[in-house]
Amino acid sequence: MLKRSFRFGNLDVSPCTVLSPMAGVTDAPFRRLCRVLAADRIGLLVSEFVSTDGTSPFVLKNRKQLRFYPEERPFGIQIFGRTPERMAYAAELLETLSPDYIEVNAGCPVPKVADKGGGAGLLKDLPRLQKILSEVKKNIKVPMTLKCRIGWDENSLNALEILRIAEGEGVDMLTVHGRTRVQGYNGFADWDKIGEVASAAHIPVVGNGDVSSVKVALERLEKYDVAGVSIGRGAMHNPWLFGEVADALEGTGVRTISVTEVCSIFKIYYSFMMEEGTSSEFGSLGRLKQLAARLCKGFEPETLEFRQKVLVSQSPEELFDRAAAFVEFAQSNGISFAPERLVNLNGKKDDMISFDRQFKK
Repeated sequence: MLKRSFRFGNLDVSPCTVLSPMAGVTDAPFRRLCRVLAADRIGLLVSEFVSTDGTSPFVLKNRKQLRFYPEERPFGIQIFGRTPERMAYAAELLETLSPDYIEVNAGCPVPKVADKGGGAGLLKDLPRLQKILSEVKKNIKVPMTLKCRIGWDENSLNALEILRIAEGEGVDMLTVHGRTRVQGYNGFADWDKIGEVASAAHIPVVGNGDVSSVKVALERLEKYDVAGVSIGRGAMHNPWLFGEVADALEGTGVRTISVTEVCSIFKIYYSFMMEEGTSSEFGSLGRLKQLAARLCKGFEPETLEFRQKVLVSQSPEELFDRAAAFVEFAQSNGISFAPERLVNLNGKKDDMISFDRQFKK
């Protein structure tokens, strides 16, 4: 029986999909874009991750990534850091914003986070991770969740040990990204490792990594004991993906996304950013180009000329005009939108799991 929903704490998650938090991507406008395209059928939403590190006391002021809306519930705030006391204090303060849950990040691979002992750095210091979970749990009333990777490197795959710690400290849900910190985002996620954790768990385990299409999402839900799937870069390549997965879980036929629809979301996304008021026109143009670069990889056959024109646009209006012109070109030349062909979201031709170091010291 294909899973459609799950429950943790006092929260019902239906459908069983999560929009993975991505710094500089999953702010309120992008979350809104995905929600609208999915007709509000995303199981869980999470904030961009929030740092608790620093020398001054943690404060809520001027943290735009904390803004969320009632229609986004159930909604969680994800925090990262290396100091148990600061993490606990931040969690307590953040709970005053009334999120539905607080998530601890033990998966961020970025050097400025992991090399300082936060994020994926906690994979090398499990006593510290345990202390953080213990302190955060004491300071909040809402459910506490944890996100981790399968280990620091191929010689320290300790996700099962992290699961035992998580369950012992009262974690209500665990999300496992199927790569190590050393991998970064290279190679493929190891879903067999995710499956091992899910099979051993007494709490819901959500799998994360390379969920790039409806087919992949359904395969992961069918093959492994995961409660749900978390989608990150797959949503950047195809923000309709959540709606497509929801359709499949509801038994609705697969719908083709036209090139016209693809090119129409730039104006929609831009309007959401302007309504939010947290981004300048120049900043919004950068975000539009970020989305366009991902979407362009889904065109079949791929057209580099349009991608280049979009990325050198000098204003949102110029980008909109070039997108409109491309629609006519695509219709005349049989170009379609087929993002499901992107097996590796890095754009590389890897066909095996790679532990090569991605980050430079």
